[in-house]
Amino acid sequence: MSQTDVVLVLVLLSSFLQLISGSRTILREINNDNKVEVDYAVELNATSFDAVLGDTPATYAVVEFFANWCPACRNYKPHYEKVARLFNGPHAVHPGILLMTRVDCASKINNKLCDKFSVGHYPMLFWGPPSKFVAASLEPKQEKSDITLIDDCRTAEHLLNWINKKLGSSYGLDDEKFENEQLTSNLSDAGQIAQAVYDVEEATTTAFDIILEHKMIKSGTRASLIKFLQLLVVHHPSRRCRKGSAEVLVNFDGFYPSTMQSISKLDVVMGNDEGALRNLQICGKEVPRGYWMFCRGSKNDTRGFSCGLWVLLHSLSVRIDDGESQFAFEAIRDFIHNFFICEECRQHFYEMCSSVTSPFKKSRDFALWLWRAHNKVNERLMKDEASLGTGDPKFPKIIWPSKQLCSSCSLSHGQKDNGSGLVDWDENEVLKFLTKYYGETLVSLHKEKGSRLGNDVTDGAVEELVASTNAIVVPMGAALAIAFASCAFGALACYWRSQQKSRKYYHQLHSLKNI
Repeated sequence: MSQTDVVLVLVLLSSFLQLISGSRTILREINNDNKVEVDYAVELNATSFDAVLGDTPATYAVVEFFANWCPACRNYKPHYEKVARLFNGPHAVHPGILLMTRVDCASKINNKLCDKFSVGHYPMLFWGPPSKFVAASLEPKQEKSDITLIDDCRTAEHLLNWINKKLGSSYGLDDEKFENEQLTSNLSDAGQIAQAVYDVEEATTTAFDIILEHKMIKSGTRASLIKFLQLLVVHHPSRRCRKGSAEVLVNFDGFYPSTMQSISKLDVVMGNDEGALRNLQICGKEVPRGYWMFCRGSKNDTRGFSCGLWVLLHSLSVRIDDGESQFAFEAIRDFIHNFFICEECRQHFYEMCSSVTSPFKKSRDFALWLWRAHNKVNERLMKDEASLGTGDPKFPKIIWPSKQLCSSCSLSHGQKDNGSGLVDWDENEVLKFLTKYYGETLVSLHKEKGSRLGNDVTDGAVEELVASTNAIVVPMGAALAIAFASCAFGALACYWRSQQKSRKYYHQLHSLKNI
């Protein structure tokens, strides 16, 4: 073997070792039976510590400080993993409650981090709200702190018992997904919608993954997708989804040029089926998470994506201005018609849209129309689920909102001939409820977590992107509100694109000259 070959082997080996030691998602162990064991605990280091804990939707976190050379730590790891598998990852039994993490204090990069938490022995476990770990420190004899030392973690049973006491729960090591679940109905607790901001992100990402996977962007659907993106850029309740939608929108012509008449031709240009669009990560690199929170059903095949999508649509309807109401209606109508792959649901929604005979002039009218449309869907599904037994027993379809959620929304309740609800609604009160429920309450987690879910500074630039593509003309009412800001950013975006194309053509010409 030559000296060059030896160097190459060493470089590849070094890269492989760095990949294994640096990743928190691909760590694996092979046991004696050659079975792959997944590490459920998220391995953090000084670089990722604040970012991961600051971004998690989990209510609490456990951080284990250990050393990879420590025999006791190696022996304790299987116990820690037994508990972590209940709470971590896309197949978690009880997702969204607790994030379990590990920090290797034997790694030099973590020396200062371990010192900040006064780690004096291994393993050492701490408990607290994730936000309290961010930029935090802990003194050895500090009495008052939101971060607590877990003093009974010798085995998986002891650790889970300690957690159960803190949470007031009764989780077991043998729990399987959706079994022994302490789910409570969200019909009476208006505050639960705050968690739905994560489900809206999940639904947005899932929707675009479906579009890309099924190659649904074609010459006939391209315009409707751009229109929906324009709506998301300004009014999506999640800052990072607004930012991601803007990135997709400003690059859209590059991925799907309006001059291309077929996807097959486009694939040749792009060199693959999906291009780089998937890499833009419309709601950030942490999404999708693989689980639902507010929209989680009591069974595997209930709620989830459809619930998250409805929450997104309602949240958009209460954020638009009067001049944008018809634009929002058309954007949502066309998006569902072109990209929602449940055929019966898609057709039913489009029929309801087709019954609208005059343009919406007020945002109030559109928000109430969407609310009535949702109740029509619920009424239809109530009958189907009752006859087929396919509904979620803990989350049955209802005429909504319930008295528990909004006591002032309904003046009286009665029964139609078919047994479904007949409600005399006070639509002014309904509108107040919708605006607060899908507006203020839904984004309350953003306000609590501040910049960890995004940066307010980017919002102005995000809104400016709405008019940066010429594929769709924004309605006058919406355009006037953002036109001034759009000009500068739109010009910059166009200049950037022209520069990119110029560079591409220059390199091509340069290459031809060298042939």
